[in-house]
Amino acid sequence: MEPRTPSSGGNSPPQNQTQQNVRKYASSIIHLGWIMSKVRVLVGTRKGAFILTSDGKREKWEVSGPHFAGWELYHLKGSPADPNRIYASQTSGWYGQIIQRSDDGGKSWHQPGTPPGQETAPGGMPRGESNKFVYDVSPETGKPLTTHQFYDGTQHPWEFKRVWHLEPSLTDPDTVYAGVEDAALFRSSDGGQTWQELAGLRGHGTGPKWQPGAGGMCLHTIILDPSNSKRLWIAISAAGAFRTNDGGNTWTPINKGLYSQYIPNPTAEVGHCVHHIAMNASRPGLLFMQKHWHVMRSDDAGDNWEKVSGNLPTDFGFVIDVHAHEPETIYVVPIKSDGEHFVPEGKLRVYRSRSGGNEWEALTKGLPQKDCYVNVLRDAMAVDSLDKCGIYFGTTGGQVYASADAGDSWAPIVRDLPAVLSVEVQTLG
Repeated sequence: MEPRTPSSGGNSPPQNQTQQNVRKYASSIIHLGWIMSKVRVLVGTRKGAFILTSDGKREKWEVSGPHFAGWELYHLKGSPADPNRIYASQTSGWYGQIIQRSDDGGKSWHQPGTPPGQETAPGGMPRGESNKFVYDVSPETGKPLTTHQFYDGTQHPWEFKRVWHLEPSLTDPDTVYAGVEDAALFRSSDGGQTWQELAGLRGHGTGPKWQPGAGGMCLHTIILDPSNSKRLWIAISAAGAFRTNDGGNTWTPINKGLYSQYIPNPTAEVGHCVHHIAMNASRPGLLFMQKHWHVMRSDDAGDNWEKVSGNLPTDFGFVIDVHAHEPETIYVVPIKSDGEHFVPEGKLRVYRSRSGGNEWEALTKGLPQKDCYVNVLRDAMAVDSLDKCGIYFGTTGGQVYASADAGDSWAPIVRDLPAVLSVEVQTLG
């Protein structure tokens, strides 16, 4: 009798059957990963907030909202240290600024430090808390600074208007930074109950030269360095980019290489209209910038910038973001011009560079390529950290689009929301 081998019978399955079983097992593991993974997209609009959730496949979505209906929600962002903790900037020209906080993933909200049942504003609306953001003019924490340059070149008093951006600490859910208009940086260490200005930024010495952009004088970008808790980057329209290496006590303008033809000194230390900055956490110091005009990159934490607009149809725009796993893969949405805030040729196109700039490809599959005249604002794009990186963006027409394949194809999650101001995403599980 000949000895049995796996290919000649016995209890072992044929080799091709084994391969099929392995493939089925691998497929089931991947499928299980999709089911167990979850993404939560936080959308701020002109008339409320919306929360969109899906599993790892990112094909079917549940929509919750509007939260805070009728209010402008400039920004919502979840804490990396506690995904159930979400901060939101709720603002109104009538009722002022409110910080909202959720501790259960957006199911319920409260104003930190405000006792339940406290008297509301007329009409039952929540009472504004703008007086929680008080500019520091004490000599001990920075030069007393009371005015900045206005549109007409005169000096104008610093006046708090709203919170543009909230950036929770990477390690502590109770610590959160706020970028505000008129431009300043605040920090809360008690979950949003109280706020203190990091006055060294305005007291740097260039503050009187800062002036508003078309959308106001706003601090709209805050980036935390995961490798160095003392290092932060911020961006102001229209002043430029700044960096601190000591936790916010002192700041350095980092605008070398920027060129702005509409200011008296096109290469000035400050005065540049930076629209947004993005960074991949795995490469701290490699920064990408969407300026008023020009897409820029820095390989030295902002000390020097170079233009990487390359073959873009126009290099005006607001939004820029970086792939979660590929630090040199970046995304922008070109806008026709600073006078015509909509996509060129009526075609909504996201552009991707896999080489850190200069060489760009249009990503159009699933996006409208005719009669589309929307804008994508500076905080209205985000990426998830699933293995197949997801990209999300919202438009001023109220559409929120998602790509589950790093931008190769797109599908609308939801249409006909109020104009989208911000999009953030949490990767859960």
